[in-house]
Amino acid sequence: MAPEPTDHFAALRHQPQAVELLRHALSTGHVAHAYAFVGPAGSGRKAAAQAFAAALVGRDHRHGGARGAAERVARGAHPDVHLIEPTPPESNPKGALAVRVDSIRELERRAALRPMEATVKVFIVDGADTMTLATPQVFLKTLEEPPAATVIILILARPRALPPTVLSRCQIVRFLPATPEGALALLPEGRSAGRDATLALLDRLEKEGGSAVLAAGEALGRDREAAEMVVETCWLWYRDLLAAHAHPGAPLVFADRAGIARERAAALPLDTIVSGLRACREAWEAMIGNVSPRLSVEVLLSRLAGRAA
Repeated sequence: MAPEPTDHFAALRHQPQAVELLRHALSTGHVAHAYAFVGPAGSGRKAAAQAFAAALVGRDHRHGGARGAAERVARGAHPDVHLIEPTPPESNPKGALAVRVDSIRELERRAALRPMEATVKVFIVDGADTMTLATPQVFLKTLEEPPAATVIILILARPRALPPTVLSRCQIVRFLPATPEGALALLPEGRSAGRDATLALLDRLEKEGGSAVLAAGEALGRDREAAEMVVETCWLWYRDLLAAHAHPGAPLVFADRAGIARERAAALPLDTIVSGLRACREAWEAMIGNVSPRLSVEVLLSRLAGRAA
């Protein structure tokens, strides 16, 4: 009798985009050698990393199968799943916590070994944005020449915390903040005005085209944080359009604009919505690669304006 299937991601229903990406990787076998789970504390990044690790190491029915793997990973008892966390300096146990060179050296040593039970080893680096100045350069060699049968997951709050040379070798999985009720929230408290301004800008793109794009670029200047907020808001809006296009009753991030989203989704071809999402992703990748925030936003808005026309 086949074992009952385990839903490793059952507790992460508030992160549908991240879960969908990870499920797709598992189902197709297209698992990257390195991931960066990016999002605020409390968004489920570490739980997702453990769930993904359990799914990877629990693929056969030995050693308790999927359910047994999930339980052992949660306890930190699986021999092929390793958690690296920030530590104080050896000389000062009360000093600042950071991911240090020695921890990465140990990761490299273990990564060179064969898996003990599973067909793959998984390394979860929690607090990757606390790496000391020398650590990313040491870590880069491992990412450039990843050992066989190894998956590395970095957990961090913001992509700017690590050099582009490191992030460019990882598949980025974004996690959104969650309200106490479990619903998605776009921005930290006090930044809803920026969100609303971006949504208003998207409305103006249809009427004003290039002039709205240039005005937005001038307003942003070199403010990278504001640029990131604009790109993320655009991505979430197009996510809502895709959800509304697929199912009229689908839950939306911008619930207060549900009527507008459904009306807009009905008027747009599916290819246009998907292309908009792709443009948002490419804008993120451009900023991670140190492209000017203003240029990244201007290119994105120009592409969205062209699709809306």
